[in-house]
Order: sequence, then structure tokens, then C-alpha cells
Amino acid sequence: MFLWILFGYFFGSFPSGYVLFRLMKREDIRQFGSGNIGATNVGRFLGKKWAVIVAVMDMFKGGVAILLAMSFGIRDPLVISLIGLASVCGHNFPLWLGFKGGKGVSTTFGVIIFFCPPLSFVVGILGGIVWLCFLKITKYVSLASLISLFSIPIFFLIIESPFQYSLTSLLLAILSLYRHQQNIRRILNGTEVKIAEKKE
Repeated sequence: MFLWILFGYFFGSFPSGYVLFRLMKREDIRQFGSGNIGATNVGRFLGKKWAVIVAVMDMFKGGVAILLAMSFGIRDPLVISLIGLASVCGHNFPLWLGFKGGKGVSTTFGVIIFFCPPLSFVVGILGGIVWLCFLKITKYVSLASLISLFSIPIFFLIIESPFQYSLTSLLLAILSLYRHQQNIRRILNGTEVKIAEKKE
């Protein structure tokens, strides 16, 4: 079990946004914007297409270790949950970047959709719908992300999945809340950047 958890951490710790920005701009993304290595900050400087690419890469790396474990016959919800938790911790606290990584939203979604497919795919889609709705309402990526993540445990309870998945998704939401402290402060004082309004 320990080896699978370790695999989860190392797969999750691949700094997709950092590497992509290095390849594209020969610069350190941590020196720009919010200083975050995630899709939102990358998108501010490379465009939406690259933000989507980073988000997909971060989602994929979140599920890789879980998929590998399942391919070797691992089905214990506790083990799968711990692998997923380790993957997100790898993204948030990567060894390669001095344990200073992203906020884990995309990686968390990547973990969640592979917990117990195909039902977890449905949970991921519902979480994505919540994200889109609140992004449209609030215009804050950070707030929409947090609301969507906290909706995930409820969806797992509704589909009556093993309680480990509900509990782990709640822990991941709380971890993301912790990582978004500065965003929350900026929202409260009115300085958080909203997504660009569509031009007429």
C-alpha cells in the first residue's frame, strides 16, 4: 500500500504548468501573476488554450496512480482514497519545487473521477456543472472551484458510494480551501481578479 501512495505523490508532483511555461516562455511562472503554477495563472499569460491543456494534464496526473493501482487489482476504497490524497498533496507540495505547488483543483477532479468509475465520472461531471454555474454567477474562478469541490462529497453520498470517497473528497476540499486563503481574503476586500467579461 505504501508504494502505491508513494507513486500517487510522485505522479501528482509533476509540475505541469511550471514545465509548460518554461518550455513556452523560458521563464518561471511563479514570478508572474499570482505566482501559482496552476492552469488559471498559466492562462493569464499564455491564453485559454494553454490553461485548458494544463488543467487536463493536472487532472490526468491525478488519476494515473489510481488507474495503475486498479490495473493491478487494487479495489480497496481506503487504499484508492489514500493514493488520490497523495496525488493532490504531490501537486500542492511538490518535492521538485521546494514543496511550493498549486492549489489542487484540477488534480482533485482528476482523482475524483477515477475513484469508482463509472459513477465517479457522473460525480465529476456534476461537480463541473456546479463550477460552471458559479463561475458564471460570481466571475471568480477561485470561489467557483471551492463551491464545486465542496459539492463533491454530497454527490458521493447521494450515489451511496463507499464512505471513504465522500470523506476523502471532503478532506481534499478543505485542503483546497486552505490553499485558497489569499484568494478568499482578496474576494472579501474586493481585489480578487474576475474572469474577463465577454466583449460585445
